[in-house]
Amino acid sequence: MKNWLRKNPQVRSLRLAAADLNGQPRGKRVPVRFADKAIDDGTRFPMSVLNLDIWGEDIDDSPLVLESGDRDGVLLPTERGFMPMPWLDTPSALLPIWMFHEDGKPFAGDPRHALDAVVRRYKARGLTPVVAVELEFFLIDDSGRHLQVPPSPRSGKRRKAGEILSLRALDQFDNFFTELYDACEEMDIPADTAISEAGLGQFEINLMHQNDALRAADDAWLFKMLVKGLARRHGFAASFMAKPYEDYSGSGLHMHFSVLDSEGQNVFDDGSETGNDTLRHAVGGCLAAMSGSTLIFAPHDNSYDRMVPGAHAPTGISWAYENRTAAIRIPSGSPVSRRIEHRVAGGDVNPYLTVAAILGAALNGIEDAIAPPAPITGNAYEADLPQIPSNWGDAIDRFETSAEVARIFAPELIRNLVLTKRQELHYMQDVTAAEKVEIYLDTV
Repeated sequence: MKNWLRKNPQVRSLRLAAADLNGQPRGKRVPVRFADKAIDDGTRFPMSVLNLDIWGEDIDDSPLVLESGDRDGVLLPTERGFMPMPWLDTPSALLPIWMFHEDGKPFAGDPRHALDAVVRRYKARGLTPVVAVELEFFLIDDSGRHLQVPPSPRSGKRRKAGEILSLRALDQFDNFFTELYDACEEMDIPADTAISEAGLGQFEINLMHQNDALRAADDAWLFKMLVKGLARRHGFAASFMAKPYEDYSGSGLHMHFSVLDSEGQNVFDDGSETGNDTLRHAVGGCLAAMSGSTLIFAPHDNSYDRMVPGAHAPTGISWAYENRTAAIRIPSGSPVSRRIEHRVAGGDVNPYLTVAAILGAALNGIEDAIAPPAPITGNAYEADLPQIPSNWGDAIDRFETSAEVARIFAPELIRNLVLTKRQELHYMQDVTAAEKVEIYLDTV
C-alpha cells in the first residue's frame, strides 16, 4: 500500500471508507502525510456509523449508540489497498476499510464481514464461489422539477424512450462511457459489456466473473460510487435507484454464480444441459430463503415500485431454464460454465449483503439437499406461484423471523438492519413522492 502512494506522488488527498448497511460509504478525509498511520494503525469511528439510516441519522434505541456509550470500532484496510478516485478534481486515493473490535474480532454489523463469513463457510467445505454481477443504472437530468434523460452531448437532443440494445443510445454518451471504462481500468474494476436497457436513459454494465466473492462485491460497491461521481462531472446524475420513472422498468442487480471444488471443477456441471443435483439443491436453497431475504434485495421504499408484474423484475418465487421472467434463471451454454442467475435484487442494494444472502442461501440448499419444485415454463407473471413480499413492512418482518436468514447473517446484523429499516419505514410515511426521489436518487 505504501508503495502505491510512492508510485503515485500526484495524490494529494485520501479517503478512508467502509460500507454501512445501506451500502453508503462512511469514513474520513485524511492528508497524504498521515497515510502511514492509517495503513499501520487503521482509523477509528463509532460502530454506530455502519448502522445509520438512509438520511445518515443514528438509529433510535440502537444498542450501538447511547446504551454502549457510542463506542469506537477499529477500521483497518481491506486487502484491496489504495485506488484512484477519477471522479474528483483533486488527485485523490480511496482506501477501503472494514471494522473490527478492539481485540481484533470482526464487527458482526459490518456488511463486508457478513460476506466474509459466508465465504468461510464455503471454504470449510473445500468450495469456492465464482461471482459476477450485472448492474443497471439510469443517466438522469435532475436539474429541473421533473426527472428526464440528459440531452445527448453529441446532438443536444433528449432520447425520450427506452431503446433496448441501441448502439445509438450508447454512442450519444460516448465520452462518458469512454471515461467510465478508463476509470474502471485505473481502479481495477473488471467492467465488461455495456448495453442500453428498456428504461428511459437506462444502461447496464456487466462486471466479469471471478473466484473471489469479496472482490466481486467490492467491485460492485466501488463501481456504483464511480458511476455516480463521474456522471456529475459530466453535468448529469447517474442513479441506481430501483424505480425513478413510473412508466418504465426499474434497475436490477443480477448476480451470476457457480461453485468450484478443491480441484477447480464446477460442482454444478455433470456434462448435461440441465446441471446436476448440486445445482438444483443450490436453487432450492435460494428459493427457500427468497421470502426471508427480500429485504436485502429490496431494501428501500422505492424498491417495491420496481417489483410489479410485467416490469422485468420477478414477483413470483420460481426458477427456470433460460427464462428471464423467473426469479432464478439457469442460463444456457457450455456445461462446464453451468451457473445460476439470481434476478431479484434491485440496483439500490448493498452489494455485500446481496452477495452474502444469495451465496448463503445456496449453501444452505447444498448442505440440506433441498429439492426445488419443478422449473417453470412460460410467463412467470401468469403462473400460480408463491409471491415475493410486495411491501416493505412485510419484508422487514419476514427477514427478522426467517430461519434461513438466521443461518446466513449474525444476530447482531439482523437486529441492526431491522431497526434501521423500521425507522426508515416510519419516517418515510410523511415523505412526499418528490422527496423520496430526492432522497434515493444520489444515495442508493
